[in-house]
Amino acid sequence: MRIVVALGGNALLKRGEPMTAERQRENVRMAALALAPLATEHELVISHGNGPQVGLLALQAACYSAVDPYPLDVLDAQTEGMIGYLIEQELGNLLPFEIPLATLLTMVEVDPADPAFRRPSKFVGPGYSKIDADRATREKEWTFRQDGDMWRRVVPSPRPQRIFEKRPIRWLLEMGSVVICAGGGGIPVMYLPGRERVLGGVEAVIDKDLASALLAKDVGADILVMATDVDGVYLDWNTPSSRVMRDTTPVELKAHTFAPGSMGPKVEAACQFVEETGKRAAIGALGDIPALVTGDAGTQVRSEQV
Repeated sequence: MRIVVALGGNALLKRGEPMTAERQRENVRMAALALAPLATEHELVISHGNGPQVGLLALQAACYSAVDPYPLDVLDAQTEGMIGYLIEQELGNLLPFEIPLATLLTMVEVDPADPAFRRPSKFVGPGYSKIDADRATREKEWTFRQDGDMWRRVVPSPRPQRIFEKRPIRWLLEMGSVVICAGGGGIPVMYLPGRERVLGGVEAVIDKDLASALLAKDVGADILVMATDVDGVYLDWNTPSSRVMRDTTPVELKAHTFAPGSMGPKVEAACQFVEETGKRAAIGALGDIPALVTGDAGTQVRSEQV
C-alpha cells in the first residue's frame, strides 16, 4: 500500500516539555519505532507539525533586534529541514540500509482571494505585552489578538490549493524511498500580483492536516493516517458520556461539531480525503500507527459503513 502518515505535534514535543533538541529527538525516536514496520512493507510518506518549532525560532529572533525577524515562509523552510533531519536519522537507524529516505522542502500554493486573508486567526510566535503589541502593529503592520494574559500575533490560515513538489514526491516513492514532506502544512506561497508566474512567500500558516489530505490525494495514497495524542475521535469529549467513534463515515462525522483548535481539522481532512478518493482515513494514537493502517485501532473513516 501507499500510505501517508501525518504526525501530530506530540510526535516531536508533548505539552509541558522543554523545547530542547534532545527531547525532540527522543520523541522522534519513539515515532520512528511505530513508523519503521510500515516502511519495510509499504510505500511511506510522512508529514508533520511544526508549530512549537516555528514559535521557538520566533522567540529566538525576538532576542536579536539587529535585523527584522525572518518571515513565516522562511521559518517554515527552516523547520522542514530540521525536523526532516531528525526523522530521517532516527527512522534510518531502524531500517535496513538499502531503504533510502529523503526530506523534501515543499511549497504549497494558496489563493490570494482566500477569505482567511481577511480574518487572520492562527496564533504564531511569542506573547507580547499590550504596549509591545501596539508598537509592532504600527511598525510591522502585524495583527494581534489576546491569548490569555498576553497578546500574540495572528496570521491567515488559507486552504492549500496545490503542492508544487508532488511529481518529485511520486518519483521518490517509485524509486523505493521513504519521503518526508509538507511539514507544518508546507511553505505557503502564491503568484505575486502583477508579476506573471513569479512565486513569493506568504505570511500565513497552512493547516497541516488539510495539506496532508491534499498530499495523500495527489500521490494516490491508499490510506491517510493522522497520528495524534488520543486514541480516536470522541463524541462529547471531556464529559461523562464521552465515547470514541470507531468505524464511521464523512456523513456521520459532519453531523457533529469538533473543536477547531484540536480534532476539527483532522476530521475535516479525513472527510475530504475519503469523499474525494473513496479511500480510507484513520485518526488515532501515535503508538497505534501499525494498527491504524490495518484498521484495528483508532477512528476509521470510510465512504460507507462496514
